[in-house]
Amino acid sequence: MSRISIGAAIVALVCPLTNLSGAPEKKPIDLAAIITKTEASSALGEPVKDPQSRNEEGADGYYSRCKYYSENPGRSLVLRLRQASADQLAPAKQLDELMAGDAKIKQLSGFGDKAALASEGAQSGLSHVLMLYIVKGNAFVTIGIGGINDEKVALEKAKMLARKILAKL
Repeated sequence: MSRISIGAAIVALVCPLTNLSGAPEKKPIDLAAIITKTEASSALGEPVKDPQSRNEEGADGYYSRCKYYSENPGRSLVLRLRQASADQLAPAKQLDELMAGDAKIKQLSGFGDKAALASEGAQSGLSHVLMLYIVKGNAFVTIGIGGINDEKVALEKAKMLARKILAKL
C-alpha cells in the first residue's frame, strides 16, 4: 500500500471522529431519555401519560422538548433544551433578556453557569407553576412544573431533575 493510500485511510478514519471546525462539539440530548415517564411520575406525585417529545436541529441550534401530563388533569412537567449554535443568541444573554423582561424572574445560585426561577399562581388561587431556567455552556435548559402548590416541594423536584439533565451536558 502506498504512503498516499495509507495517509488517505488514516484521514478517512480520523476526520469523522474530530471536529475540524474548532467549534465546541454538541452532544444531542434527548430529554425524554434522560427524564423517563417513571421519573416524571415521581416528580409530579402521580401517574403520567406517555411523553410528548420532539428533538430537532433548528435555525439557532439543537432543540429537545418533552412534556408529561398527569393522567388526572392538573399536573404537568415541561422540559426544554436549546443547545445554541456558535453564531446565535448565547444562552447567558437569552437568560439576561428573559430576566430583564419580567420582574418575577429571580436569579438562583448553584446551578450551571447561571440560573433563575419564576413562580406564580398558588397565592392567587390558581394552580401553581414553577419555572427553572439554567444556562450551562451553550445550553439553555427550562424546567416547568405545574400543579404542585407547595413552592418549596416544586423547587426541590425541579432541582433534582435539573441535576440529572445537567449531568448529561
